[in-house]
Amino acid sequence: MADVRDILEINSSTPTDASTVSKEAIVGSNKGKKSSKSQLGVKRPEGMNREVFALLNFEKSPQDVDDISKPSGGYKQVKAKLGRSRVRRWCWAPFANPARTDGACLYHWRRTTDVDKPYPFSKFNIQAKVFTYTPEEYEQYLHDDTGSNWTKEETDHLISLCKTFHLQFVVIYDRYDADRFPNRSMEDLIERYYDIRNRLIKARSLDEDTFVFDAAHEASRKSQLQKLYNRTPKEVKEEEMLMVELKAIEAQRKERVKGQEGLARLMITSDKKETKHTISGRKSLKKKSQKKKGDHSQNSADTTIIKFPEKSSGVWLRSSRMKLPMSIGQKKTKAVEQFLADFDLPPAPMPTEEICQAFNELREKILLLLNLRQLADNYEYESQTLKHKLEAMNRGRDSLQLKSDAIPTATTAEM
Repeated sequence: MADVRDILEINSSTPTDASTVSKEAIVGSNKGKKSSKSQLGVKRPEGMNREVFALLNFEKSPQDVDDISKPSGGYKQVKAKLGRSRVRRWCWAPFANPARTDGACLYHWRRTTDVDKPYPFSKFNIQAKVFTYTPEEYEQYLHDDTGSNWTKEETDHLISLCKTFHLQFVVIYDRYDADRFPNRSMEDLIERYYDIRNRLIKARSLDEDTFVFDAAHEASRKSQLQKLYNRTPKEVKEEEMLMVELKAIEAQRKERVKGQEGLARLMITSDKKETKHTISGRKSLKKKSQKKKGDHSQNSADTTIIKFPEKSSGVWLRSSRMKLPMSIGQKKTKAVEQFLADFDLPPAPMPTEEICQAFNELREKILLLLNLRQLADNYEYESQTLKHKLEAMNRGRDSLQLKSDAIPTATTAEM
């Protein structure tokens, strides 16, 4: 029983009987353990929320309780604690803006140590370099020989606007004097300025890049952009439909080209085989097959478009050479089988050497025939489609011709 008392931390000096264990002895008593913040005599500081005050642990850090509960202090400080360093002095100082040319003197507040420094926003005064010329340079290099009839007075006006508005040609075009000079487009103004710039660089032998401005291309680009912007929702939907049709036509064209290439290879292969058969004859082929045995499949694979299974290492069945490869596709495989069934030919004859070779050649020709038939059907469909479109265009042209013929007769009748 003493071990149980030691495990349960029961004092042997308890007044209870040693044979009985009470609830208080096992669970423990809460007497003397209750302590509340109210017993410590700490008041909630002014300005502190009740929830924040409840989170404070006054038992572990009683010195913090004393600091908070002091009447002189508090949770909120009335005055800010300022440093002992001296305050930097400011003054109402004049300054000159380098971007202004009228010499205006303006004032602003600045630190006394920064009065002599330049205006900080002057670094943003970035001006474009505008090329100017002398009268002698104009007479010697800048005469207009493009047929646009630019005079010196009009060119001076353009250069003056370029310097005033920093090569912002949208503003230059808006401020261009159309009363004194011919009506010019924005592209004409840009082209004239850069033509002058390139000529001056070349005449002065300056190490700067020249820029060629294509006015016709820029005008065409803006016109196309304007047309694109002015599209109606109906036109946008029609364009989307046309793009879908274009993608379908491109996919069909690629498939057609791919089929034509495959047919061309098949036809070339069949021609080569026919010439080979006529030259060598069946006896020579039989002798070669008896001598080389397994090499025939490799030679046929080099000259045929259909790659039948070749001889593998170890034990193999000759009938495996008659299996059509998966690259042909299930649809064409069924078509070949149906073609054989129409002529009462077995789908898997006896796989001797000669029969395997002849059966594979037969199926190659059947596949070639099916591809040619499909190609002929596609061409027939396209020809019929083009024929119907041509007939529709002719009917529309005839109706327009009838309307145009009916208009003058109606006007003469009214007269």
